[in-house]
Amino acid sequence: MNPLKHFVVDASAIKTIGKDLKRPECILAERDGSIWTADARGGLVHLLPNGEQTLVLPKDAAQPGASDGLTSGSLPNGLAFDKQGNVIIANIGTDKVEMLTRKGDLSVLLDRIDGKPMGKVNFVLRDRKDRLWVTVSTCVNPWPNAIRNNLADGYIVLIDERGARVVADGLAFTNEVRLDAREEFLYVAETTGKRVSRFRVLDDGTLGPRETYGPSDLGVGLIDGIAFDAYGNLWCAMIFSDRIVAIEPNGDVLTLMDDGDKDATARFEAAFATGEVVPGDVMGATGGNIATWITSVTFGGPDLKTVYLGSLKKSYVPYFESPVAGLPMVHW
Repeated sequence: MNPLKHFVVDASAIKTIGKDLKRPECILAERDGSIWTADARGGLVHLLPNGEQTLVLPKDAAQPGASDGLTSGSLPNGLAFDKQGNVIIANIGTDKVEMLTRKGDLSVLLDRIDGKPMGKVNFVLRDRKDRLWVTVSTCVNPWPNAIRNNLADGYIVLIDERGARVVADGLAFTNEVRLDAREEFLYVAETTGKRVSRFRVLDDGTLGPRETYGPSDLGVGLIDGIAFDAYGNLWCAMIFSDRIVAIEPNGDVLTLMDDGDKDATARFEAAFATGEVVPGDVMGATGGNIATWITSVTFGGPDLKTVYLGSLKKSYVPYFESPVAGLPMVHW
């Protein structure tokens, strides 16, 4: 039986780690029990299991970068480790793919595609062939103006030994991507499409046709981050409704957490359904208490059963224990 079948997150059992974090949107976990979080001061925070934390900023940054935490300044978003343990950053503020060493050396890996600025770079994933899959959510700036149900200008870039090239486009606010255990399919969170899509990955990195994985509409809120567990469930973080759902291997959906403000979520859904840009006050009123504006799910800990939650609005990282381990990432 699926170990998630009767599992619901117990809010009273949730613990937290970290303090004074700024926009810990994405989290990377390491075997030693430490985690790395994106930080809106323009760098990363390294958190040890004992609670000790270190802010790692680019060396040329005399002080933390000026940012509103949402749309301006350097805003590290999606993260991945390279083979050497450096952190590859999808920076949704600078619109670049960057690399930051653990000592603070910053370099730009990609800032243009086909001779043009990239747009809102959201996430980066490394695979077993050492290729990078990069998502660009939209070319609309600021990105909250792309939170509407009738825009699909997102795309996916593959960076390999041949360079960088677009391998899929016409996507609805492309967000996190994941590969299954065999790296047979690339799974894509289409935020404003309220769905997960997937593409078969061919040997040369070419992607097959898009197909919907699971339901065509995951319900209230918008899908943001995704992560596989070892059983094959795809965990989905639903921002604005602050839910966690899991798409089972058979395509059914389980609700694991529902922490949003029901009335605020209903107002958001009504505004989103119009096709117009969701007003800032309507969007801003949404969110729950556990991981306000939840964005991501990361498995860590010695047995990969500790689940860390990324968010846009919390200053710490909530975590809890899962009944099933996460699917190990390529760096594990």
